[in-house]
Amino acid sequence: MQQKIDKTISDKISFIAFIIPEFADAYKMNIQEAYKYLKKYGGLQFLHEHWWALHTDNPFWTVRDLYDVCYENGGQR
Repeated sequence: MQQKIDKTISDKISFIAFIIPEFADAYKMNIQEAYKYLKKYGGLQFLHEHWWALHTDNPFWTVRDLYDVCYENGGQR
């Protein structure tokens, strides 16, 4: 039995899959480093909680918001 993924979940996954490489490019990391950094310093949790609002903004500002969240949680980059 095959289930269809809910559109909201699909949109959330697509946005997160898009924004992590954007963050990586902005801060000169590879995608794996960016993922680990975002996970360690609360950026992924922030994305999961606020993706709906973040996806409507310019990616530049979303990446900047992620930087701010991570910095406030001890991130050094």
